[in-house]
Amino acid sequence: MNKIAIYPGTFDPITFGHIDLIKKGIRIFDKVIVAVSDVDNKDYLFDSFERVEIIKKALFSDLKLSRKKINVIIFDSLTTDLCKKYKANIILRGLRAVSDFEYEFQLAGMNRKLNNKIETVFLMSDIENQIISSRFVKEIVKLKGDIKKFTTKSTIKLLKRKYEQVIN
Repeated sequence: MNKIAIYPGTFDPITFGHIDLIKKGIRIFDKVIVAVSDVDNKDYLFDSFERVEIIKKALFSDLKLSRKKINVIIFDSLTTDLCKKYKANIILRGLRAVSDFEYEFQLAGMNRKLNNKIETVFLMSDIENQIISSRFVKEIVKLKGDIKKFTTKSTIKLLKRKYEQVIN
């Protein structure tokens, strides 16, 4: 039986922290489905279709990761329903700091109550990527700072282009 993990998130934009978890995930699981949230409760810089394209460019063009082990999709449902749809029994989540733990612990508990056949697996990115957040990356690029330590070349290019559009 294939071990399929769903890695849900906003990925607005994808960072080396996210990518680190995806790389670790494809070593552990047969397939990782990167699930881009399209729920309206956040103010996104990129729409869900743009985020999918950014992720695909970062993973498959910039980093040459295997398309056989990674699928990138959009979803607007409960993560547990998404797991059922893709026959996945694992939700992959990342932890950066102790401050993430309480929220992630509650989320894992709620998902377990919704479907007790689904396990949440927590992974930590490598130490140099633990401080990275999409929010900080957007703030740095908005203020014309250097973000090459935080995300891929294609993502940087698209971020800069998006902020130039916002300004003009």
